[in-house]
Formats: sequence, structure tokens, C-alpha cells
Amino acid sequence: MRPLATISCKLGARRSRRALLALAVGAVTFVAAVVAGCGSNEAAPTEVVLVTHDSFAVSKDVINAFEAESGLTLRILQGGDAGEVLNKALLSAGNPQGDVLFGLDDNVLSRALADDLLESYESEELERVADPYLPSDARVTPIDHGEVCLNIDRAWFAEAGVAPPQTLADLTLPRYRDLLVVENAATSTPGLAFLLATIARYGEAGWEGYWRELRANGVRVVDGWEEAYTQEFSGAAGSPGKRPIVVSYATSPAVEVIFASTPPAEAPTFAVEDGCFRQVEYAGVLNGAPNPEGARMLIDFMLSEAFQSDVPGSMFVYPVLDGIALPEAFTKYALVPREPLSIPAAEIESQRDTWVDTWTEIVVR
Repeated sequence: MRPLATISCKLGARRSRRALLALAVGAVTFVAAVVAGCGSNEAAPTEVVLVTHDSFAVSKDVINAFEAESGLTLRILQGGDAGEVLNKALLSAGNPQGDVLFGLDDNVLSRALADDLLESYESEELERVADPYLPSDARVTPIDHGEVCLNIDRAWFAEAGVAPPQTLADLTLPRYRDLLVVENAATSTPGLAFLLATIARYGEAGWEGYWRELRANGVRVVDGWEEAYTQEFSGAAGSPGKRPIVVSYATSPAVEVIFASTPPAEAPTFAVEDGCFRQVEYAGVLNGAPNPEGARMLIDFMLSEAFQSDVPGSMFVYPVLDGIALPEAFTKYALVPREPLSIPAAEIESQRDTWVDTWTEIVVR
């Protein structure tokens, strides 16, 4: 495809020749202006910039493959968690810091769409994306998915001689008092996902009462996943934590095995299938991107087998393409919930602030 600037210059030159025949002196001036304008075109972009969250990771081999295929240098600009990255992108809307925004999930997606942050682009590679992850809006492309689930410390419950919880409802039972740690729904993506899971399960009439029961049963709330999992949860490797139930991800047990100095025969933790909440992560071309063509090339590449195969081992989430081989630890120890909970993005957008404010009043204040 010819660059738009080249097409514009050729159209301008044709118009100038017609003008010269009609208006000799005036047309000479017009032609000079067109030629000067065409001569001042900026050089073609040499890089494409991916704006994303701190958890984004991809192997060097995959980066090299994209750069060899596209002829562009990939620059990765990371800026906090998904919420922070979105807020910064909204503040710079129309004059973005980069070309592609990655890391939008269903919890915050409608904010980006409502503010017209992204331009429409439907990759041909979407034909290979599994049905549950296909987007309802042409401005975003699904890249990966992960499920937020309760995680359990096997050893703690075995030593205590207590059966671990199997459902959300179990968490309100007296035998699980002071055992659960969750992330703050106002400051954490998994914390918000867990709140949404309880709303999806218990509905508007029941979720507030459920959280009052959790508070009465000693739930601990911390700011984010890092603190909850690595400091408060007893099942994480090296953690000083004392709480054997945490809100984390369906793949967390596999990660414990992958990073163990001596891989155990059994994962030290497991994910509870009941109450899992699905999060799909999307990418989109930023409106006003300095290199929109490069942005579209990058999104296509993120749906390639090379990138999708790298997703599980680099970001510990699942690819959206069918048929991608998973690491052995995933197939043995990670959970793929059969019927994860979800709430439509538009409903999350319209109710999120009210839900979070109510949750904060019940649980935190």
C-alpha cells in the first residue's frame, strides 16, 4: 500500500498541472507550494511504541522476530498497572505517548471506548481467535486471557487437618475465620475482579450481605496483588505470610512449580474453580498514533503463533488462539475454569464506581 503522503503529493501535482493551463501565473505559485510541501515530508517511522503495564513481558527472540519481519524497532513503554496506564493514556488522548495500547481488560475496557481513545482496526488474524474471546468492538483486539480465582495453600490445610474451601459461600464459615486475604477493589485489578465475581454470583440483592459476612469473618484487605500473594499468603515460595487463602490467578499454582528451585511432584497451591472471574486483555491502535501502520503490524504480530506461544511462559496467562501448545506446568497444575463468571463490560462501566464505593464502605472503612 502506498503511503498517504505520497498519494496526496501525486494528487496535488495533477491538480497543479490543470491549474497551470487555466491560470498560468497563479498556478506557478500553487505548484511551488505543493512541491515544497511534498519535499518537506518527514522520514518514515523507524519504531513502533507499545504502551503497556508493568506486568507485560515477552522474550527477546519474539521481539527480534517482530523487528525482522516489520523492519521497525519495538519500544516498550511500561507505566504501572493497567488502571494507571489507562489513566495516563486518557490524559494524553489525541497526542499519545505511543502507537499501541495493551493491557485493557474487561473491567476498564468501556472507559477507553467511551472516551474514543482508540481507532478502529480489525486484524485478519482474528479469524483464528477462539469464540469466547472475540471482541464486540472493532477498536480492540484480544491478545490473552486469565482468570482471577481463589488460591489455596495445600500444606497449611493438611497440617491443620481442615478441609479447604471449595466455594465462595464456604469463605463465610467460622472455620475459615481470619484465613482469607484479598486485594483492594479500588486499587487492584484482581481485587476488582473478585468483587465483580461476587456480584455476578450473588446479584445486586446479595453481594453486599456476602461482603458483610466476609468482613465479620476476618477478611484482610491489602492494596495490591504483590502484597497479598508474596507477603500475606502462606503458600507462596519464600512468603512470611500466615493466611492460606488468597485472591490470585488460575495459573498461579503452575508458576509456583515453574520457579521452584526443585520442581515438586505436586504444586504447593491450587486454584478453586468456583468463583473464578475471566479477564481478557486487549490491544488497540491509539488515536493520533505517530506510526499507525506500524501499530497495526504489531497487533497482527501479537496474534501470530510466535507471540501467542510466548504468552504463557512470559506473562503466565493463556493465549487466545486455538491450538497453541502450553507449558507442561500449565497442563498439569494450572486451572482452566469451565464456566468462569463474567459481567458485560457496559454494565461494569455504568456501575463500577458505585459498586467500589459501596464495597469500600462495607469492608475498608
